Amino acid sequence: MIDYIKGKVDRLETTEVVLEAFGVGYSLQISLNTYSALRGQSDTRLYVYEQVRQDAATMLYGFSSCDERDIFMLLLGVSGVGGATARAVISAYSPSELQDIISSEDTRALKSVKGIGQKAAERIIVELRDKVLSLGVSGGSSNDIVDGITIGAKKELSNEAISALTMLGYSSQQAHKAVSSIIKAEPDLPVEQVIKKALKAL
Repeated sequence: MIDYIKGKVDRLETTEVVLEAFGVGYSLQISLNTYSALRGQSDTRLYVYEQVRQDAATMLYGFSSCDERDIFMLLLGVSGVGGATARAVISAYSPSELQDIISSEDTRALKSVKGIGQKAAERIIVELRDKVLSLGVSGGSSNDIVDGITIGAKKELSNEAISALTMLGYSSQQAHKAVSSIIKAEPDLPVEQVIKKALKAL
């Protein structure tokens, strides 16, 4: 089992990073929180979760903190929650925010994430309420390190946000409408914040 990979950031996208370590490039699926943590970094260490799919292919997920990986693994343990849905949840909320949401039984916040309905939200709360409290998740969010790069009128960043949302399961039309509305209202938001707001609005 791979616990973590330490290496050079070869390619970074909103939903994926390629880390090069000892001449091998590892493709890891990432959340928006991890994306924020990696921006501007040339070398990093990501904690890893290996998921073996039904077709025997292995999917690697990378996390900037153990807290995020722990929350992701707990979510996977809930019936009906797969890797894509778990990643959408940890993209919408930081580990500390999720701890608060689950502890306070805020089903509405969970239901704002694509793939989470009323029953799934209730299952997450019932099954994870005690477990998240025992994790000792630290306060604060990885969003605190965002470097201030803004979207403004830059079309490429708008496209990046739309691309990330489609990767998370939304249609291009849904993503475009949500992103356009958010950028119009708050033109100086960094791309990951636009995506987070869109995830909660869609």
